[in-house]
Amino acid sequence: MTALRDADREALRAAHDLEYRDPADVIAYPGDLADIDPRLLVHEISGDWWEILGERGVTLLVSREYEHLLISLSVDEAGAAVIGMMKMPHPSGIAMDLRRGVVHVACTRNPNRILDLAPVQGLMPRSDIRGIEVDRKPLVPVAARFLPGCFYIHDLAMVAGELHGNSVGQNAVVRISDSGNYPRVWWPRCIETENGPIFGQNHLQLNSIAAGDSLEDSFFSASTEEITAVRPGDPSFPVDRRGVVFSGRTREPIARGLTRPHSARLHGGNIWVDNSGYGEVGVIRDGGFEPVAAPGGWTRGLSFCDSVLFVGTSRVLPRFESYAPGLEPEAARCGVHAVDASSGALLGSIVWPWGSQIFSVECIPRSFSSGLPFRLRADDTTRERALFYAFQLAESEEG
Repeated sequence: MTALRDADREALRAAHDLEYRDPADVIAYPGDLADIDPRLLVHEISGDWWEILGERGVTLLVSREYEHLLISLSVDEAGAAVIGMMKMPHPSGIAMDLRRGVVHVACTRNPNRILDLAPVQGLMPRSDIRGIEVDRKPLVPVAARFLPGCFYIHDLAMVAGELHGNSVGQNAVVRISDSGNYPRVWWPRCIETENGPIFGQNHLQLNSIAAGDSLEDSFFSASTEEITAVRPGDPSFPVDRRGVVFSGRTREPIARGLTRPHSARLHGGNIWVDNSGYGEVGVIRDGGFEPVAAPGGWTRGLSFCDSVLFVGTSRVLPRFESYAPGLEPEAARCGVHAVDASSGALLGSIVWPWGSQIFSVECIPRSFSSGLPFRLRADDTTRERALFYAFQLAESEEG
């Protein structure tokens, strides 16, 4: 039975891998929820998962990149679990801009897309809509920008009030403007040569931003600090303990010895990072990595709410088992876990047995939004149709 389920799950993942490969599909953005296999949303809860979300007053956004799903997790005023979703091509990084009242989501297909979501505060007064209310501040798409597919945008972060992203395909960080201008603004010293920096191909897997007050005060994770003939996208690329964290100020590594690191974040004066190849999450100390917890899978996605950290775990893709030398692939799970940042104790989890890969986990105040508007194959779409017909956005701090 287990072998059959594993075979079915791999067939489902392979089908998702073929989706949104044509640029015309990415631009047209088909998002039929009827195409979503309901098994992807089947979940198992352990510990005080929903209680933690409710007590902390947060909504979690989770990008499940290979399944082309953005998921929201929250608890309503009555204490009931609320799971929302939106289909989009290969969602990866998520960044919250509270000042502007926008959530940015990167979609890493060809071309790349940055989708802006904003919370709805209600419906506009309309004589042709009566008796329908919006009470959850759902997030709706309000803008989209396209970037060249070769940018290969991964993580997103707000730095000095502006949106930045890891352009993995350029070994650099770009500033993402509203005007359609996406200049390279930071890169590590190791890509510089006598002929200039090497921007033409991914050599480092420079994939996350621990955002500080400026680029100089920020930190960046990568799978290597060396340019070699075998590049990070090759399954034969040697990953074990070759990962680094770069300083934004010196553009040199300040920590080594990680394995395929992701999701670097600054919190409490420390640099936190997922040591993905060993399924760990922890802090950078004295030039190395100190694990705090190992929640059970390929760790990727990391967000804090006070002393609780939410960390994502993924299954190990069969063709990339060499990237996870510290994991038992058959035991890796797709889920999100609440961890006590001080002790490393696991407080609660949600696990999707049919899930595959999580890229990002972002914690936002539930007072800002309770999540995404769609439910899986809802029988009655009256509320959704009214929402998109007459939604009225909440005002940002900029007015």
